[in-house]
Amino acid sequence: MKQAVTIGLAQLPVVRGNISENLSNHLNLIETAAKRGCDLLVFPELSLTGYELDLAESLALALDSPHLNSLSEAATNNNINVLVGAPLWQDDRRKPTIGAVVCFSDGHREIYSKQYLHDGEEHYCSSGDQDYAFTLNGFNMAVAVCADFCASEHSARAKAQGADLYLVSALISEKGFSVDSELLSAIAERNKMPTLLCNHISKTGGWQANGHNSIWNAEGTMVFSSNNKDGGIMCCTITRNEPCSDFVLESYWS
Repeated sequence: MKQAVTIGLAQLPVVRGNISENLSNHLNLIETAAKRGCDLLVFPELSLTGYELDLAESLALALDSPHLNSLSEAATNNNINVLVGAPLWQDDRRKPTIGAVVCFSDGHREIYSKQYLHDGEEHYCSSGDQDYAFTLNGFNMAVAVCADFCASEHSARAKAQGADLYLVSALISEKGFSVDSELLSAIAERNKMPTLLCNHISKTGGWQANGHNSIWNAEGTMVFSSNNKDGGIMCCTITRNEPCSDFVLESYWS
């Protein structure tokens, strides 16, 4: 039996702290990705607000936020699954978490909170304490938010828990891309797990992001990159023949 999933990696500019404008851009790309046949569209870290840690507390969303409701409605109406980034209020934490929200096409939502914080992020945000993965079209997909992938144990746990793919929602700067690209390649090769990066393209949080959404195959080879900081969607169809675990990746820039 052949399994396949088409994943879109969004490249979009973000406006500091302007959730309404950022949401509108998200909704437009969701519609476009659905028309391109994507099963899943991934957005970068804190995509709804920008990487603006000083605003995280004031902009943090509750899980029943109208903004998240709008994204769920778009996912359902367009029959697509969506992963977005936003600061989130959870439980009784005094600070918001750096969250990834998955809005499924059937209307339900699930969340993941970044576990490994960069130096300084702890002043504004709480860390998560649980790994997260979800299954789509027979593929188990582990979610990482930026610095999570810098901790080798995060991806190792994902593989041990049965992940087929490693989805990274991030902010990587122009200066940091070369080093982080090597880390992501090593993750893919070490775990025999295709690894997908969704990155910011605009200046946010004082960092000029690099764009270059990219995919590494299970051998650690970068098989496709957008090679730009333009707005758009990088699409990748991943196919696996069962019972063989070999992956075939076909990508294009849209």
